[in-house]
Amino acid sequence: MKKIKCAVVTNVPAPYRVPVWKHLANSGVVEPHIIYCAPAHIDPTQSGVTDEHGVYFLTGKYTAYESRFMHMDLSVINVLEKIKPDVVVTTGYIPTYLYAFAWSVLRGVPHVAMTDGTLDAERSLTWVHRLVRKLVFWRTKSFIGACWGSRDLFLSYGVHPAKIHLSPLCDDNALFGSAVPAPQYDFMFCGQFVERKNPIFAIQVADGVARQLGRTVSIRFLGKGPMEDEIRSAADATQGRVELSFAGYLLQKDMPTEYAASRVFLFPTRMDCWGVVINEACAAGVPSIVTPHTGVAGELVVEGENGHVCELKLDVWVERSVRLLTDQALWSKFSLASKAKVQRYTFAAAAQGIVDAAVQATGVCMVGGKGALS
Repeated sequence: MKKIKCAVVTNVPAPYRVPVWKHLANSGVVEPHIIYCAPAHIDPTQSGVTDEHGVYFLTGKYTAYESRFMHMDLSVINVLEKIKPDVVVTTGYIPTYLYAFAWSVLRGVPHVAMTDGTLDAERSLTWVHRLVRKLVFWRTKSFIGACWGSRDLFLSYGVHPAKIHLSPLCDDNALFGSAVPAPQYDFMFCGQFVERKNPIFAIQVADGVARQLGRTVSIRFLGKGPMEDEIRSAADATQGRVELSFAGYLLQKDMPTEYAASRVFLFPTRMDCWGVVINEACAAGVPSIVTPHTGVAGELVVEGENGHVCELKLDVWVERSVRLLTDQALWSKFSLASKAKVQRYTFAAAAQGIVDAAVQATGVCMVGGKGALS
C-alpha cells in the first residue's frame, strides 16, 4: 500500500486549515506536504510547523490586500521537484499557484483545483481572470470547493458534478462551545474594520434597536482595522444610545468567552466567500444575522431556522434584532439550531473532501479503506 503524496500550495497557516492537514496525515490514504507562500502574519501562534506532515515556506514577495493577496515565487518548482508528489493541489490563481499548476502539467502529475470562492464573489472578474480559470480547469482532474457556492462556481465553468468535492471551512466547534453563556452585550461584530465588512452599518443597527427598545444598546467589536476611529465617531453620534467597546485582536483561545458574552452576532458584510466567524458564533450558540452576500447564507445560516439572512436594509435588520433580543423562545430556538447545524462543519469532513479529490485525480483504487496507486 502506498499513500498518495499530495502537495498543497496555499496561502499562510490559518486556524481553520492547519488542523485539516493533520487529519489528512492521519487518513491512512494521503501523505500531505503543505507549501505555504508565507508564515502566518495575523496570528503568530499559527506556525504551521508539525512533525505530522511536510511543511515548506516560500520566500517570494508577499503582498496582502483587504480581501486577497499576491505572491510570486518560482522556487515553488524547486520544492515540488524535491517532494515529487503524486498530485498537486492549488488553492487559487496567483502566479505562485500557476507556477505549481504548470509544473504539474509538464511533469504529468494530476492537478486538483481548490477554492473558497463562490459564483457571487467572482461575478465581477475580468475576461482575463476567467480565461485563466478555464485554462486551469481544462487540465484539472478534480475540484474542491469550500461550500455549495463554490460548487456552483465550478459548475458555471462546465465542470462535471462528479468531479467536485466539498471541503467545508470550519473551526474548533468544541472550543467555541466550551464557554458558559454570560450575556453582557446585545451585539457582537467580529472581523476587519474595513469598508467591505460594513462595521458602520452594525452601529446603525444598534442605534435603531436602542430607539425602538427605549434603552441603551451595547455592541462589542472584535478585531482591528483602519476604520476604528470612524466606528467610534458613529457610536458617539448616537448620543449615548449605543454603548461601544473594543476587545481588539484576540488569539483564538481567548475568543470563546467573547462569543459567550454576546446575544446576537451581526455580519453585515458586502462580500465574503464564506465567513468562518459564523462557524464560531454557531458553535457558541449565538444567533446570527447575515447578508446574502456571504457563503454561509442559506447554508450555515438558514433564514428563520437558526438566524436571519437579510439584504442591507436597516429597518429589516432592526426589526429582526429587536425580535431576537425580546423573544427568549425564538432566541433559544435559533441558539440550539445553530449548535446543531455547525456540527457537520468539522476538520475531519474538510480533510475527507481533499482525500476524495486526491483519490479521484490519481486513479487510486481503494482497498479496505486504504489507498493503493493503480
